[in-house]
Amino acid sequence: MTAEMAANLPVLFAAIVAFCVVVYVLADGFDLGIGILLLLAPRASERDAMLASIEPVWDGNETWLVMGGVLLLATFPAGYYVLLPAFYLPIIFMLFALILRGVAFGFRQESVGFRGIWEAVFAGGSVVAALCQGFVLGGLITGVTMRNGIFAGGTFDFFTLLGFACGLGLLGGYALLGAGWLIWRADGQTQIFAREVAHSALLLTAAMMVVVSGLSALLVPEVAARWLDWPRSLWLVPAPLMAMAALLIAWRRIWSGRDGLVFVMGLLVFAMGFVGLVVSLWPYVVPRHVTIWDGLADRRSLAFVGFGVACIMPIVLAYQAHAYWVFRGKVKPGEGYAAATEPGEP
Repeated sequence: MTAEMAANLPVLFAAIVAFCVVVYVLADGFDLGIGILLLLAPRASERDAMLASIEPVWDGNETWLVMGGVLLLATFPAGYYVLLPAFYLPIIFMLFALILRGVAFGFRQESVGFRGIWEAVFAGGSVVAALCQGFVLGGLITGVTMRNGIFAGGTFDFFTLLGFACGLGLLGGYALLGAGWLIWRADGQTQIFAREVAHSALLLTAAMMVVVSGLSALLVPEVAARWLDWPRSLWLVPAPLMAMAALLIAWRRIWSGRDGLVFVMGLLVFAMGFVGLVVSLWPYVVPRHVTIWDGLADRRSLAFVGFGVACIMPIVLAYQAHAYWVFRGKVKPGEGYAAATEPGEP
């Protein structure tokens, strides 16, 4: 292995881990959004259609969360053993919330008298999972306390104003994705409901993006310096501009235009938010303490992981793409995705 290849290995594996995280947020985001919006739907028929729209794909979306966590452990163990103790509570609560969502989804379909309770559990799990992810995100931006190579902070250090703001932003963003998904995949009263709630979700998302950006600049001088480093910061300008443009287009097209446009614009907003996060944290795996070069695993471990990724990731991508393709039509209450197999369906 040449010196140049060895120097680029951390970047490659960091990109793979980041890819898994991005795919998880984009893919699982809309079904978390469906859960967040579930109890706002006024009729049982709409709630049935909402859950039917994600039934074929929602559990597969969480594959990327597992893959990202395993890859972080295998490729950047230093980041794993520092960040996991720092975020024990939000991660544990997030996992319990995701488990409860799975239980509630299954039991709701078989329940009659307690269906409302299982819907509340599914919605509550979605809200808790989004808030916990926000606290983890806020903690990554502000950084964790390290001493002698290990986490030296407190159990509740993650509980910050910035983390709470990130959680609210994710609630709004996931709700926007969920509403966009329903506009795209549903018809009738369910689609009208989705268009109505999309306005509030978009406003919350836009407001919290401004709040999070402002708090990050105030609380973390390194982040502010990176974004204000003139003229090198000029190349960063397109990311916030594209996010603003996507929000504006989504706002104008909630009641008109192609059904899938709001959903696509929501995905673009999240993608630009992730670009901003990378700019703020690069090149650290533990912000302001451990770089991706310092925290990389040994080469034998990387070779094993690289072989596994090369074999498994194409399979995961293929089966998910196939699932989305098979269930690509409009969902019909009581019929599922039957319309997707009709002759002439694109």
